[in-house]
Amino acid sequence: MIYRLYAPGDFAQLYAIEEVCFQPPHRFNRHYMRQLVSSARAATWVAEESDRLAGFAIVEWTQEIGGVVAYIQTIEVAPEWRGRGVGSKLLQRVEESARLASAKAIWLHVDAENRPAIALYQRDGYLCEGKVDHYYGRGRAGLIFAKDLPRELAAEAQLDPA
Repeated sequence: MIYRLYAPGDFAQLYAIEEVCFQPPHRFNRHYMRQLVSSARAATWVAEESDRLAGFAIVEWTQEIGGVVAYIQTIEVAPEWRGRGVGSKLLQRVEESARLASAKAIWLHVDAENRPAIALYQRDGYLCEGKVDHYYGRGRAGLIFAKDLPRELAAEAQLDPA
């Protein structure tokens, strides 16, 4: 598996994964997805095997009063690749991109019923900091997870392409 930054030629495969992973109204539309992947204040990482995308992750960062904060827009793994560590590797990549953007913290929303994703975030040191009722539709809560990103790690971190 190769992990690399998104290239414009990846869009069709990337959006095909979006269509498998999310149903309307929770799916990003093509226009918004194109904005995300082309933003100068975001990084999109893809996982690729034999010229096919297995998953992707998008992180954005914003300047706030206390400094730069990053938000993980999405981490998506094609069903046939789940349970093989792809999501974990993508999470590492977006965290490093956030550190390089000087983010002091990173956060995300996750469906309260998505146990595998919650376990991934908890294993990586994220803490649940809140809950938003009906975030993913009527009766489906979203949990808010966050993690501090120490700056000294950015200089030491090396991205392993495997």
